[in-house]
Amino acid sequence: MPLDLRESLYRSERGRGVIVAAVEGFATEQFAGLRTAFEEQVASGADVGASLCCYLGGELVVDLWGGTRDAAGQIPWTPDTLVNVWSTTKTMTFLAGLMLADRGLLDFDAPVATYWPEFAAGGKEYLPVKYLFSHSAGLSGWDPALIGPELADWDLATSRLAAQTPWWEPGTVSGYHALTQGHLIGEVVRRITGKSFGTFFAEEIAKPLGADFYVGLPESEEHRVSPVIPGQPMSGNGQGVESIAVRTLLSAQMDAGTPNERWWRAAEIPAANGHGNAKSVATIQDVITGRGTHGGVRLLSEAGVDRLFEKQIEGRDLVLNFDLAFGLGYGLASATIPIGPRACFWGGYGGSLIIMDQDSGLTFSYMMNKMAPELIGDTRGFTLAMHAAMAATS
Repeated sequence: MPLDLRESLYRSERGRGVIVAAVEGFATEQFAGLRTAFEEQVASGADVGASLCCYLGGELVVDLWGGTRDAAGQIPWTPDTLVNVWSTTKTMTFLAGLMLADRGLLDFDAPVATYWPEFAAGGKEYLPVKYLFSHSAGLSGWDPALIGPELADWDLATSRLAAQTPWWEPGTVSGYHALTQGHLIGEVVRRITGKSFGTFFAEEIAKPLGADFYVGLPESEEHRVSPVIPGQPMSGNGQGVESIAVRTLLSAQMDAGTPNERWWRAAEIPAANGHGNAKSVATIQDVITGRGTHGGVRLLSEAGVDRLFEKQIEGRDLVLNFDLAFGLGYGLASATIPIGPRACFWGGYGGSLIIMDQDSGLTFSYMMNKMAPELIGDTRGFTLAMHAAMAATS
């Protein structure tokens, strides 16, 4: 942060008892421009508290954090601060699925009912696993809706999905499975491994990589959590009350402040309640950039990673209402998202973002507490990602 900007900020806030936490951490000289952009984003108030991390060729080149954990500006964001990353959590389920397929335990083309027999109800006996990953299973919401803490009842949530009839013809179009995707993939993981998704993730992914990320936050880690600062309530992106979008968003009755409740943090909601920071997310997802390995730990074969780039579906999503291309879980390059041909991404409600680009060797991760309005449309992460991409190729 330029000294004149920093001093001006301190002068304007000091009298109000607000802590102005400058950006800390490090960035290599190559990424100095990215650091400046992040500092300005925090100083301007666009971010209250946030973290930013990049790996390049498997080497840590950016690890930054700044601002405060609370909206009142009293508690500085620290390197071990955790935050709910919303749908960025989904990338952990994608990685788990790829790992099981790589071990020969999961066939993406096989019917879900092969692993989860009850799922055959509602005419879904032949619905393949890959539809769960591409948001094209027609199960983007619960019917009837789940109310608040019912989301934490794994058996209730999964049994309802197993019994449902799809809301549209599976495999024909995507409709963002905002919350249901984690339960759908997570139950397949549980049926194959005998472990809950959170347990499988902790033992098979987070622990080997030394990553500080949780799906089901232990109470012992509560003291490190930055509360989510909500934006506006989710809407149906201008679609009618009978639309798939509105039915999806109303199928679990909660709001953007729900992650600040203990029941949410403790539950396993693998589509949305992961807790971590930019470094832990980047550490895990750099396995994709590294073609199966990070820090000397191999979780996937190169061929296993390649599977994710097999485009499953493309077009206007029924829920998000813009054009997207999906591989096996991860978002791929499209007219809307102009990333490289060997890049993939996903993000979370409010603005968190993770991008992996095998061609440049860059893994970019941005996690924050101040949520942007609406489900989509935030540019903070993509603006920083553009700086990172330019630096990586300079």
